[in-house]
Amino acid sequence: MSPRTNDNEPAGRPVDAPEGDVPDSASAVADSSAAAPEPPAAAQLPAPEAGAQDDERVVAVRRVGAAGRKWRAARLAGCAALLAVALTGGAIAFGAARDGSPATVAASSTAVSPGLLASGDLDSTIAALQAHLRAQPKDYGSWATLGLAYDEQARTKGDPSRYPQAEKALKRSLRLSPDNDQALAGLAALAAARHQFAQALTYADRALKQNPYSERALSSRIDALVELGRYDGASKAADTADARKPGVPVFTRYAYVHELRGDVKTARRVLQQALSTATSRGDIAYVSAQLGQLAWNQGDYETALHHYARALAADENYLPALEGRARAQAASGDRAGAIKGMELVVSRYPLPGPLVELGELYEARGRDGDKAKARDQYSLVDAWIALAKANGVNADLDTALAAADHGDKAAALRAARAEWARRHTVHTADALAWALHVNGKDQEALGHTRQATATGYRNASFLYHRGMIELATGHRKDGRASLSAALKLNPGFSPLGAREARKALEAAK
Repeated sequence: MSPRTNDNEPAGRPVDAPEGDVPDSASAVADSSAAAPEPPAAAQLPAPEAGAQDDERVVAVRRVGAAGRKWRAARLAGCAALLAVALTGGAIAFGAARDGSPATVAASSTAVSPGLLASGDLDSTIAALQAHLRAQPKDYGSWATLGLAYDEQARTKGDPSRYPQAEKALKRSLRLSPDNDQALAGLAALAAARHQFAQALTYADRALKQNPYSERALSSRIDALVELGRYDGASKAADTADARKPGVPVFTRYAYVHELRGDVKTARRVLQQALSTATSRGDIAYVSAQLGQLAWNQGDYETALHHYARALAADENYLPALEGRARAQAASGDRAGAIKGMELVVSRYPLPGPLVELGELYEARGRDGDKAKARDQYSLVDAWIALAKANGVNADLDTALAAADHGDKAAALRAARAEWARRHTVHTADALAWALHVNGKDQEALGHTRQATATGYRNASFLYHRGMIELATGHRKDGRASLSAALKLNPGFSPLGAREARKALEAAK
């Protein structure tokens, strides 16, 4: 799965660009020869509300997370049940507004629009939609919006149990109004979130036949083509979307298509332009975090931390920014801050990426008890994968990536082969190559690892994997070059991988 797939849509809808200030399209930004604007100074950023990190909700989350970690150490066999409780414990009960406050009930489907998702309070939005639909159960537009809200809730809370609810709501919308583009676009986004990318492309194309200007369908079509490894098609789809519906969702995808081809300069320029058009807190957090990820990928940790700070100033609980900040802190040498930050992330959203990262941070620290703590995190990855699969998510890539280094190596290879059979992307090529390597099949791995880096995508982990496989197959010069390139690009790309890369490079002299 690509770094962007967990963020298929920004939290808010894109806004119109200020007149006379912003180009009409991402391509206009990409073609501009003007220098990219400098990021604003940190002092100019809106500061988070005082005491926000220590409010009662955050304290409660930390308390639950700490209790959960102690419980897991005693009884890891029950971690799947704990994870399911953690994921659903904060979810709103059907029909009940958060904090007991009355829900605002809209009078018609036009009032209960997808724009409500920009409010930043999904629980209250869902409660309002549920109350409205009890009164007007044939409102197909609101059923579609409810499905989109469940999908967004699953993504932002790391809760795959919401996906079946989203599917039911969206399909009910279609039964009430066959081929309505809002439900079809929602099903496209849902399929992408479940990593069912061929299905996502089918739904997106159906939605665009009904409404060629559907922003969600245009965006999901780009996502699906990227994740299917059809990069030329994705580039054309991004150009089409940019011409039809320029805005934050399209700008960010346009940037990612360029990043995959190694054109970091254009990707950065387009994302900076997207940030200049963003006014809602959701959009600011979303685009700032994308800029942070881009900077981190290039080893520019100071800039990455700046962008993550801006994202968190807009939304202090934005998961990608919290996770990205912890990664950048670790790479910058602030291991204590990184562990504290990643512990907060996994206590709220126990997803595979942060769980593995936290486990590796514990291993790298090496205090008494840290190995056991690391094993706890890796065991929870297995629990999340089981829960995801039970809710219709294709988790083979997650399985391959986590199990290759921290689990059942044979299972990692089975999952990587299964994912490769479905789609040929740089990410699946890398995962398959590494799974083959850890299973001692280096000659077969070599072609796949070179395919993973063939587009020009600048990813230090890919280069590390390539270097290790090249060394294992006797290509010492190439292996040293790949490992050196990985460490030059992003010397802190992984708490454990970077250390192993340095050891291997030293041994290969």
